[in-house]
Amino acid sequence: MTSSRARTRALIGVIASSIIAWVGVGAPRAQPALGEMQTDSAAPGLAPTDIERGLAGLPKSRREDIEKSNGAVPGPDFSSLLDKEVVAIAMRDGVTLHTEIYTPKRRSGPLPIIYEVTPYGLSQDSRGYTVHLRMYPELIAEGYIFAFQDSRGRGGSGGEFVTGGPLRDKSRPHSTDQSTDAYDSIDWLIKHVRNNNGRVGTLGISYGGFLVTRALVDPHPALKAASPQAPCADMFIGDDWHHNGAFRLSYSFDWIAAMETERQPGRSEALAAIRRYDGYDQFLALGPLSNVNRLLFHGSAPSWNAFAEHPNLDYFWTRDMCGVLSFTQRVSVPTLVVAGYFDAEDFYGPLALYRKYEMQDPKHWVRLVMGPWYHGEWSRSSDGRSIGKLDFGQDASRWYRDRVQARFFAHWLKGRDSPELPPVLAFRTGDNRWERYDSWPPPRAIKERKLYLRANGALSFEAPSEAGAHDDYVSDPAKPVPYFPRPITEDYWAEWQAADQRFVDGRPDVLTYESEPLKEDLSISGDPVAHLFAATSGSDSDWIVKLIDVYPENFEPDPAMRGFELMLAGEVFRGRYRKSFERPEPLVPGAVAAYAIHLRDRNHTFKAGHRIMVQIQSSWFPLIDRNPQRYVASIYEAVESDFAPATQSVYRSAPYPSYLSLPVNTRAPEPLPSGFEAPDRAQ
Repeated sequence: MTSSRARTRALIGVIASSIIAWVGVGAPRAQPALGEMQTDSAAPGLAPTDIERGLAGLPKSRREDIEKSNGAVPGPDFSSLLDKEVVAIAMRDGVTLHTEIYTPKRRSGPLPIIYEVTPYGLSQDSRGYTVHLRMYPELIAEGYIFAFQDSRGRGGSGGEFVTGGPLRDKSRPHSTDQSTDAYDSIDWLIKHVRNNNGRVGTLGISYGGFLVTRALVDPHPALKAASPQAPCADMFIGDDWHHNGAFRLSYSFDWIAAMETERQPGRSEALAAIRRYDGYDQFLALGPLSNVNRLLFHGSAPSWNAFAEHPNLDYFWTRDMCGVLSFTQRVSVPTLVVAGYFDAEDFYGPLALYRKYEMQDPKHWVRLVMGPWYHGEWSRSSDGRSIGKLDFGQDASRWYRDRVQARFFAHWLKGRDSPELPPVLAFRTGDNRWERYDSWPPPRAIKERKLYLRANGALSFEAPSEAGAHDDYVSDPAKPVPYFPRPITEDYWAEWQAADQRFVDGRPDVLTYESEPLKEDLSISGDPVAHLFAATSGSDSDWIVKLIDVYPENFEPDPAMRGFELMLAGEVFRGRYRKSFERPEPLVPGAVAAYAIHLRDRNHTFKAGHRIMVQIQSSWFPLIDRNPQRYVASIYEAVESDFAPATQSVYRSAPYPSYLSLPVNTRAPEPLPSGFEAPDRAQ
């Protein structure tokens, strides 16, 4: 019997045979059939990088990602490896869910099932095989049965689709929700799919990750491993629709227009009429949020209607709309949670979910991985080595899929030796290495350091002594600060957080503070928090704070990065919620108010010679909707006359010392367990 590692290497070669023909790398050597064993000495000579290069290029934009995921771009021939069967699985209420089952053509015994559910459709390649298979080369090589399913009300499945819908009322006979759909589907699969071993693993990204969390509510006994990846957890505080109560306009509008207004008569014509090449122009011309239903959706989009009906945090946000945290249970299924630092959609969710699970994990079955990825890049990119101009020095996506995800499922579904996954694996940007932790945030060796805003745009670890010092700027809703260099198109959505922030340097409505060059490395692990003392001449305001790593002007490793301003973290806070997300209040014009703005967790090293920068502004458009800056009961009902410029004052005085709280990591990194060595950085 050969080792599982040798077998995996051999089976990856099977996939390579069709991939190489596709990309023209060269004629492959003869490969073993799926399910056959092969020794290390007989393993194929094809380099792993060639295999990965053939599987997919790195999608750098939403458009390219869509093309790769909808089958428009040619891919490997999975029909030579897997047999396909299409079934309609009946749920307890009689609704049937479209499911595609892919079984290895040759296998040596019963295999476990990998089960994934999506609302985005099972797009087919030219051979009729779902392109979802492209994300799982390592799992295909290991040997699994795959079951891909359209979620209720989407694709070929019956029933009604309810975005982020609530869990069922158990007192109602035959009531259903995403949890019961998962239970019923798993039950059918293990009873009807031939030659399965009775073990099921489930995984999914984004909305698929949310559906994994639902499968973990009253889970089926055959569910033995789960991986919610980039799931939403709180759509009002930190995920897709809102951040700290501020509405995420462009993303939310585009998602709802695509997912909830498909059958609206005249929808395409109405949307086409408002489309502009530059999203900044498009949403500025659209005007206040109240125009969206009046001019476009006409009440046909349930989620948009719900936003207007629930403008503040209430039961709808905690339970009905992606209400995950309210329904977590004692952990009974090994769970691998995945998050990406540059995820523009769901970074808050996986960390909040991990913390909730960790409190209910007596068997220590929960694991967390945080990497240098955009939304889903760990599975959608061949290598995950770079975002924009940032090079992370290694193939982080390939490392995760091979060293973490494949081993996790092989252990729990096939009985392979324990991979000894650390409780937390976190990539350290700046140093470009993986680190292990016992929990997150790290409980030991973290020291708070306060970095204060000072006069003349300085940042200092010394507190200010002035009595009434502050810096002012005028925020004009008619001229909001763009979140990305214009023109803003969907091409750059995946990587916008890695943009060089010099594009807003010199704007009069952006305050910039910068430290002296660091004399030694400064590492942070955890959640940086901006403690802001600020006032406005208006009665409502948004506050955006960005933490930036400024590269030296003489940066020799990569001249293209000289002076680059990397937004390490950034977040918005809507002033009306400074006391309560449930009960907003107007701001008192001219009164100084205190804000604690969590910038979200990072594991990063500011290198010696770099500078630390903080930028503060009051708009981030059209990522965030424009705050009228006059208090209205609901911003979703604001009209054009409600919008007005306001003078913003950020204090940096002894009584009101605005500062950044940095969780400085003072410990030396622990070595990774054997077998988790990172890929060669020179690859």
